[in-house]
Amino acid sequence: MSEVPLLSAHLYRFVIGLALATPHPVQVFAEIATEGVIVLFGLLFGVVVWRGWRGSPLERAQALLAPGAVVVAYLLSEGVKAVWQQDRPCRALTVLAECPELGDWSFPSNHSTIAGASALALWWCQRNWAWFLVPAALGAAASRVFVGVHYPHDVLAGLTLGAVVAAVLLPMIRFLPLAKARR
Repeated sequence: MSEVPLLSAHLYRFVIGLALATPHPVQVFAEIATEGVIVLFGLLFGVVVWRGWRGSPLERAQALLAPGAVVVAYLLSEGVKAVWQQDRPCRALTVLAECPELGDWSFPSNHSTIAGASALALWWCQRNWAWFLVPAALGAAASRVFVGVHYPHDVLAGLTLGAVVAAVLLPMIRFLPLAKARR
């Protein structure tokens, strides 16, 4: 079991106080949005694959393999969770969302990892979407603290892990035979 940084614990309590003081419709929206952003990223990957399928071999390879960077980031996040084993903050305080079961560790946030990797992978394929992708990823991460299931350092670590994995893997796509294939 790992220790929680004091600053992160204080920020968490502050955000939870704000969250519990918001009107009920805002709380409901936050609970829906925290899952909805991940679904939205999935739908955007569908658009990218559809568009990429009609493009050059490199565009097709990017569209088909970019979601793989998200999967790799998620798997790494799960590995870190298994080693780090930080309990969720919602076990100690009343929060908006239902607290995941025991053994579903907090550090790093899988939602934030997926959001960070998805934003970078989607941007890699559709550069003109950056205006939306960055705020969506940040919103997905912030919502995990707002609903009470993660500390701030969990989401920062998740965003960073996801973005770094995508940044390392995505440039490698151009070296794959699929990216060089003829139409």
